[in-house]
Amino acid sequence: MLRKIRIVLAGLFFLLITLLFLDFTGAVHLWFGWMAKIQLLPAVLALNVGVILFLVILTLLFGRVYCSVICPLGVFQDIVSWLSGRRKGKKNRFGYKKEVKWLRYGLLAVFIVLMILGLNAIAILIAPYSAYGRIATSLFAPIYGWINNLLAALSAHWGSYAFYPTEVYLKSLPVFIVAVVTFIVVVVMAWRGGRTWCNTVCPVGTTLGLLSRFSLFRPVINTEKCTGCTLCGKRCKASCIDTKNHKIDYSRCVMCFDCIENCNSGAIQYKCALGKKATPAQAGNDTADKGRRAFLAGTALVAGAATVEAKKKKLAEGLAVLQEKQVPPRTVTPVPAGSQSLKHFYSHCTACQLCVSECPNDVLRPSARLANLMQPEMHFDEGFCRIDCNRCSTVCPTGAISLVESVADKSAIQIGHAVVIPENCVVNRDGVNCGNCARHCPTGAITMVEKEGDPNHKVPAVDPAQCIGCGACEYHCPARPVSAIYVEGHEVHKER
Repeated sequence: MLRKIRIVLAGLFFLLITLLFLDFTGAVHLWFGWMAKIQLLPAVLALNVGVILFLVILTLLFGRVYCSVICPLGVFQDIVSWLSGRRKGKKNRFGYKKEVKWLRYGLLAVFIVLMILGLNAIAILIAPYSAYGRIATSLFAPIYGWINNLLAALSAHWGSYAFYPTEVYLKSLPVFIVAVVTFIVVVVMAWRGGRTWCNTVCPVGTTLGLLSRFSLFRPVINTEKCTGCTLCGKRCKASCIDTKNHKIDYSRCVMCFDCIENCNSGAIQYKCALGKKATPAQAGNDTADKGRRAFLAGTALVAGAATVEAKKKKLAEGLAVLQEKQVPPRTVTPVPAGSQSLKHFYSHCTACQLCVSECPNDVLRPSARLANLMQPEMHFDEGFCRIDCNRCSTVCPTGAISLVESVADKSAIQIGHAVVIPENCVVNRDGVNCGNCARHCPTGAITMVEKEGDPNHKVPAVDPAQCIGCGACEYHCPARPVSAIYVEGHEVHKER
């Protein structure tokens, strides 16, 4: 019964968290957005003390339930492992393996040091929630989008508009490469060894493993009832049951309850272990020799390729293909309202891509720059940041983007300011009137002033005190090949 309850809860969590990354309408977030905020690393970065205490108490009481139910990457490994067992026809295919302490604690130490130094872009490569978010956004979302577009086409054919098409394109080549590599590594490890990633690589699993050694409720082996059939060890995907010595390494046990269901003699029970002495294996784990926990000298996986985007061609009145617009190099690339500053944003963001997948205007893109690889930044070639939209601030689970509650709040935040390049403006270059930037500016920061020496034409002038850096001017500027106006970001956001 425990195993069935765990599977049902894990399935619900996995399905709903996956839908959070595929949800381009925002409907799922209204009800289940909290699931992203109870992930451990996002809660720590957001300083969400309530969630952190809840997860700590949950682990101390019931063991690593977080890893078997709440963590999407953990459940994903269970699915892959189950498929592997079904395909090979070998459900009982695992066996006890000793804990690789130097690797587990070495990776955890490297992860913590990188986070302290602000090198999140490297550390988050092995963060479980973020890793699954990149997989869902880069690999699952396109398939989901194509299915949606097929249903939209079919429903439109029959006169129904229950579905509407959405644009599907590659937003970031580096994120795609990292997602593919992570997907392959996780699948191979889960296919062959079950929870190998959780108990070797994952820093969250190692951290919770330190607590789960002292959990109040845990699987306990009754040596008097045990017949030595070793079925429990063969079904343990965490490879943590030493059937020869009748011991369980609770730091690696993810509380899947497979062992309990497969024990024909009822020798394993999940019960309160209060007051019981630790087994020699557990005691050895608790007092492990610190000298053996050497730091792992790792190499950061970095994808240095430039962002590639497969975009639909836009036609001008059906006559010609518009030339793609380029933007001059920005000194500071803007980040969303609510980020407070570049330092705050990059030190809290785990690059889970949730805000990228939720941005309705395609403004947020994963960065291809090494300094903040895969972390979102703003671009205005596909759209601009609407003054009435606060979607990214409502879905961010780490506090990297603080909640912006109202239009008034957002219209007061200056994430950047517009910069005019006079020689690129069509008024100066082609001798025609335009004014697109001024017409679309939501704050009235751009006014058209008389061109010097030419009273018949007007050119844009920007008031930096009124500009909020929304990018509406840059998006609507018709100048080609280089935009005549673009947004320069602020390292520290201001209020106007």
